[in-house]
Amino acid sequence: MSAFEWNKIIASVLTAMIVAMVAGILASELVRPKPLEKAVFLPAGAEQVAAAPAEQGAAAGPEPIEPLLAKADPKRGEQLVKVCVVCHTFNKGGPNKIGPNLWEITEEGIAEVPNYQFSAALQADKGTKWDPERLNQWLYSPQSFAKGTKMTFAGFPKAQDRADVIAYLDTLK
Repeated sequence: MSAFEWNKIIASVLTAMIVAMVAGILASELVRPKPLEKAVFLPAGAEQVAAAPAEQGAAAGPEPIEPLLAKADPKRGEQLVKVCVVCHTFNKGGPNKIGPNLWEITEEGIAEVPNYQFSAALQADKGTKWDPERLNQWLYSPQSFAKGTKMTFAGFPKAQDRADVIAYLDTLK
């Protein structure tokens, strides 16, 4: 190939690059996207996480669960835990999945479900029993209860939802 042919090829590539660069500059000048004022989609519990820093001085955690347990509905709790079946089983003798089987969890100690490898965050509480108040804190925000836990669920922001789930878990005996 002659030097003239190489010059034409190089000039074509450079011209294409310049055209692409100019088109990008013109496009960014013509189309100015506006950032959204609020998110279009928020995963469950995200609004609670976003509001947490503003409320940290006011409230360090969830409100007490004992008064709500009196009117808790285990049937509603059973419906609410349907989001949990991706990672947990709830039947007697059920297998551990990504998370442990939750049968008799209210009778178990923290991080004591057989044949399940718990995170170091929960291992620190091993030997402590799951009482309604600890379950309330866990269901409110697992990451706040045990920083570094493997559980990625954001939590149930509504206190009555947590009470209903606790009431349901208490029936699994």
